[in-house]
Amino acid sequence: MSAPPRKPLPSLKIVADKLAEAEAARANPPQPAAAAAPKPRGKTAKPKPRTVARLAAVQALYQMELVSCGVEDVIKEFSDHRFDADIEGEVLATADEAYFAAIVRGVVEDQTALDRAIAERLAGGWRLERLDSTLRAILRAGAFELVHRADTPVEVIIDEYVELAKAFSETAEVKFVNAALDGVARDARN
Repeated sequence: MSAPPRKPLPSLKIVADKLAEAEAARANPPQPAAAAAPKPRGKTAKPKPRTVARLAAVQALYQMELVSCGVEDVIKEFSDHRFDADIEGEVLATADEAYFAAIVRGVVEDQTALDRAIAERLAGGWRLERLDSTLRAILRAGAFELVHRADTPVEVIIDEYVELAKAFSETAEVKFVNAALDGVARDARN
């Protein structure tokens, strides 16, 4: 069986805006209608540096799979040309570049074990190779953090990668990412 055709990725600005909205919603949960304050108009809040790092790591992993470039080359490209760059007329946000590099290097260094951890959580008959390249990148980056970044709470990691999946995928795929990462978290952190 061959892999599904690659879908074009949405623009980084669209994804960053969706992530910022999700981050703002988590920080300010909905209030009852009577108590709700009017929302300020204007610019969308910028995502946090680690959120941008996660988005960039997924983009970098996707790019590495597409063009078969090396890990250090892609990290340098992102550092030199993408972080804090003007994209679609707007600077997205500051990234935690060290965190980005740690995720990308970590996924590459531990990919076999991460793929095995993810594969154990896939529904019967599914193989990682059958998943869309973007979903593979999201799952690998999320699994890396769950396995190797005990300093970051499980809920934060899963929420961030689920939000990334929402920005890149359809509802069924988002549930799939949530379930797989939840399973990896239980295996890795228990």
